[in-house]
Amino acid sequence: MQNNSLKKSYKFALRTGLYVTLFTTFLVGGFLHLYAKVSWHLLLYSLVCFPICFGIIQYRVERYIYRRVKKIYDDLTLLESTSLRRQPITTDMGTLTKEIDKYAKNNKFEIETLKIREEYRKEFIGNVSHELKTPLFTVQSYLLTLLDGGVEDEKIKKKYLTRATKGVERLTYIIKDLDMITKLEVGDLRLEKESFDMVKVVQNVFDLFEMKSAKKNITLTFDIDYPEPIMVYADKERIQQVLTNLVVNSIKYGREKGTTEVSIENLIKNKAIIRVTDNGEGIAKANLQRLFERFYRVDKSGSRKEGGSGLGLSIVKHIIEAHEEKIYIESELGVGSEFSFTLEKSK
Repeated sequence: MQNNSLKKSYKFALRTGLYVTLFTTFLVGGFLHLYAKVSWHLLLYSLVCFPICFGIIQYRVERYIYRRVKKIYDDLTLLESTSLRRQPITTDMGTLTKEIDKYAKNNKFEIETLKIREEYRKEFIGNVSHELKTPLFTVQSYLLTLLDGGVEDEKIKKKYLTRATKGVERLTYIIKDLDMITKLEVGDLRLEKESFDMVKVVQNVFDLFEMKSAKKNITLTFDIDYPEPIMVYADKERIQQVLTNLVVNSIKYGREKGTTEVSIENLIKNKAIIRVTDNGEGIAKANLQRLFERFYRVDKSGSRKEGGSGLGLSIVKHIIEAHEEKIYIESELGVGSEFSFTLEKSK
């Protein structure tokens, strides 16, 4: 391999040296033939001329490439200058071209990644501003009304202070969710894993939102009876939060007199899969890919009638991934959705 690369490196100088030697040999031979006698010294001339030509050409071309191409590298910062000093510059342009192509491809990928991140950053800042703006303006307007004299009226005072309190609660809710996502993303949120009965956790969530689901006549149910406990090994509090977010979403976007069904199934020997299925609005395929992004909403109208921070599904995804597990979604518009995630079973 080294000999091949050596031949390739000096191909230009070898060929040029050979051409110069042949040309000058024929030229000298012609003069000798016309004005003198051709002898064996012509062969000696060729043998001496070739290495001299090769050396001069190789040296000059190396210096030419090194000085001019390196200056281009330095000016454009395409490559680190140290990479040029590690090995001598030869007349082999193939290696040089490959390095430039490789660098260009890497830079193109990095630039595209930065553009995507910049778009995501702009969208995220816009979403945060939008989410915080509504409760802030609400609280501000109620307080200003009270300061302008509304505080003298007991009914107005109580009514507006109650609404201002709800606005503050919404702000607190959003900030807590943002704080949790930040901790999950940087790995600061420690999971306290333990063995617990998944059936009981699901039932607890059902009990918590029984009244909320009753307002829309939505039935919260298991797919079958689970007489025996199903033990899993995870952070109980975080998994309950995952189920809470999924069940609340199914109620929010579920249809009147609909159903939210939870099933717990064996996936493989040491894994269980928990499914939360509803027969609600469903989600279009175009929205599925971005569904777990922070503040991403399927409803582009900006309606906030259903409340929430817009961070629920993002938190769900981060909690499941913190457990080194997977979350899946299947949905059909007008039919319903199914969110499922895996958990490790207790040994």
